Amino acid sequence: MITLQERRTRGDRHVPIILKDGALYDAALDRFLCDLPANGARSRHTLRAYGYDVMVWARFLDEARGKTIWRADRDDVAAYHRARRRCAVQERISASSWNRAIASLDKLYGWALDEALIKTSPFRHRTVWRRGRGGRSGHAAARNSSYEAAPKRADIALVTMPEFRRFCDVGLRGFTADGDFRPGARDRNGARNALFAELLFSTGLRLEEASSLLAMEIEPPPKRGPARLRLGTRLTKGDKGRTIIIPRSIVVALRQYIELERAIAVAAFRAREGWHSIDPIFCRPSSRSHALMTARRGERLALDELTPEERQRIVLVDARGRPIEPAALWLSEIGLPVAPNSWEKVFERASRRCAAAKLRIKVTPHQLRHAFAVHMLAMLIRKTIAEADSDERDPSSAAYRRLLGDPLHTVQRLLGHASIETTYIYLDHLAGLQDTVDQAVEELLGPSVRAAA
Repeated sequence: MITLQERRTRGDRHVPIILKDGALYDAALDRFLCDLPANGARSRHTLRAYGYDVMVWARFLDEARGKTIWRADRDDVAAYHRARRRCAVQERISASSWNRAIASLDKLYGWALDEALIKTSPFRHRTVWRRGRGGRSGHAAARNSSYEAAPKRADIALVTMPEFRRFCDVGLRGFTADGDFRPGARDRNGARNALFAELLFSTGLRLEEASSLLAMEIEPPPKRGPARLRLGTRLTKGDKGRTIIIPRSIVVALRQYIELERAIAVAAFRAREGWHSIDPIFCRPSSRSHALMTARRGERLALDELTPEERQRIVLVDARGRPIEPAALWLSEIGLPVAPNSWEKVFERASRRCAAAKLRIKVTPHQLRHAFAVHMLAMLIRKTIAEADSDERDPSSAAYRRLLGDPLHTVQRLLGHASIETTYIYLDHLAGLQDTVDQAVEELLGPSVRAAA
């Protein structure tokens, strides 16, 4: 039986390993998986997805075709398509899942060709023309013929502001549907969980980004206006880094959490000597901002260089080298950093509470990122329209181009999208905020329509 598990060695902590009957399936395949972080696949979710796609393919070849992955041919690909996409509906995967699997396998066999492990790929490729971005010329590229024409889905489940508030109160805080206290049924971490959800909703942070913040990164709130927080390059998708804007009210709540609830968790961490549970990286604060000093060697450690997994292992020490507290912002009741998958379970439990209260509200952390994008885009469009001068609404004018371009590019920067095309999907969901759109259209077209009449 071919199975998948996560590696436990420090250097390849989240690199998957594929086993057959408890032993390594293939040494060359293992080398491919270990090379993934050096070839752009650093996120634990991306690594897990690669491992899963390759494992399913290897299991199919082993059990249904009686061969290894390096002996696969085009007939095997056709048989795999029949098994995954032309099977009974309850077992069939979606076109997008199929395409993701093909992308993983295409990368595997491209690597195998470079390593001279195989002479030909089991996939056919065809030449396609790809348009350039930002005014750049296009270019010819090879495309795997096994990809399916899967339409880009824009059916994001939009969480409205009233739904979000109900989700926080009933699902996360454990109140009744009427907003009353429910003794014995409230979540002991409800305030923390609701604050985490509010941070996602108001900033558009990805789950891993938000769960990997450090307490030292939450500075005192500014006297006026929102705060700005620079996300490190290794923390963000694509290693690009970006700056997010946090509402002042959220910063105030975060500081209160640090001083009260988190302080209690830190005390529990010390009492239990929790550093033994997290393979700690002992550090002490540096006099320079955005940096730490390693406890043993005294070397400077830039926060930009810390991966999400490393951030959860940082433990601060005092001048004598005694552990003080985890550096992570979000701590459990016993002081251990809260992992991203734990937040997913928190949201699942909160959604079940809403269902028990007869509320049709189901929310995931990533949905709050979508909600932020749609609401922010709607507000920016309204603001841009309001600021546009009434006599500069000619489609050829710079003001009109700013009207369409600036809000989208702003949301793109806030979300950290590599391409503006990814941000376009949120335009389709402005219909969910119809009152905002109606007012914007009235402000844009109203004077000219009345003048024509």
